[in-house]
Amino acid sequence: MLTAFLRAFRTPDLRKKLLFTVFIVAVFRLGQQLPTPGVSESAVNTCEGIAKSSNVLQLVNLFSGNSLTKLTVFALGIMPYITASIILQLLAVVIPRLETLRQEGQTGQAKITQYTRYLTIGLAILQSTGIIALARSGNLIPGCTAKLIPNPTIFTITTMVIIMTAGTAVIMWLGELLTDRGVGNGMSIMIFTQIIAVIPGQFQLIYNQKGAFVLAMVLIVGVAIIAFVALMEQAQRRIPIQYAKRMVGRRMYGGTSTYIPLKVNQAGVIPVIFASSLLYIPQLAAQLFGHNAISGWPNWVSLNLSGQNARPAYAVAFFVLILFFTYFYVSITFNPTEVADGMKKSGGFIPGIRPGGPTAGYLSHVLSRLTAAGALYLSLVALIPVVAIGLLGATAQFPLGGTSILIAVGVGLDTVKQIESQLQQRNYEGFLR
Repeated sequence: MLTAFLRAFRTPDLRKKLLFTVFIVAVFRLGQQLPTPGVSESAVNTCEGIAKSSNVLQLVNLFSGNSLTKLTVFALGIMPYITASIILQLLAVVIPRLETLRQEGQTGQAKITQYTRYLTIGLAILQSTGIIALARSGNLIPGCTAKLIPNPTIFTITTMVIIMTAGTAVIMWLGELLTDRGVGNGMSIMIFTQIIAVIPGQFQLIYNQKGAFVLAMVLIVGVAIIAFVALMEQAQRRIPIQYAKRMVGRRMYGGTSTYIPLKVNQAGVIPVIFASSLLYIPQLAAQLFGHNAISGWPNWVSLNLSGQNARPAYAVAFFVLILFFTYFYVSITFNPTEVADGMKKSGGFIPGIRPGGPTAGYLSHVLSRLTAAGALYLSLVALIPVVAIGLLGATAQFPLGGTSILIAVGVGLDTVKQIESQLQQRNYEGFLR
């Protein structure tokens, strides 16, 4: 990885892209530190230590680089865009118009991107309103009695909603600039930056609470986890494909062989995000309605469905939801019947398998077995923070496991691959060096 970056800095155009990427990341981090007008900075500083040990909105706070609990301009982070993209991917299954646009190539993709922007702004308005309402009522950070919004007038609340929504729009613009003129996918780089920004603070917290020996053990385990995640993210099953020879005019086409790379983790980190978001709904409901509830369900939810307490009910529910969403997401993103029909039309076939229905059945069988391994892998990595909290007494935001390490390793590998591919285009070394 370091060799690839050093070679990239020696190439003038790649050096410009890398410097532009660093500049956009710096602007992005600056926006995450600017407080929203109407927020008390002294109250934020008072509640910051309490927020590090709280599990409230942990996923959103992770994707905002801990700027959510500070109520900064970029407090929502990239989460509204991620949610909008996932919603449109799911709607493409039930809305034929979206499926048609997805198959129209670049023109249809531009239209879907425009829909994603509109939906992101709508979700940003809803999320900023909800977060400000929690901050106003004192439920954003449980245990903190300081008033984050000292003067909650209608004008102040409206201004904060507009500024946070505008911050989300600016993040989208910066991400698109980074994709066009930088290195890698802009949104992924921003998520990577937010996650990396949280990890040093968590290391410092572990050092202060547990000492240097525990921190060293955490680092050793972290290196092993990163190596395991990198291995699994690159693992794939290659299905061989042979194309028959055919005459077109006086030319002979076909006769080549290739393969379909089916990844073990075909769904990526989406199932973990879905499962985490679904488990946060009961916690938020308990916080919003728990004070007026007659029954004891808010207390049960806070004790058993909170990752901070590392209860078996939370671990089992998290595990089952990840398995379900992994199979669900793979089923809507990879259609073996369409792949088999496309191979049949182009004259391709899998050796030993008849084209058409048998090919679709074979691909479905292989994909089901790979998805089982991928779902178990995702569940194992995602439950590492829960196990660390239960056995080691770690903090709720254990830095080396779960969603954070999956995203960080995946984005890092993709970025390095893109840099190496661009280097090979400019400096190809053949048999002679």
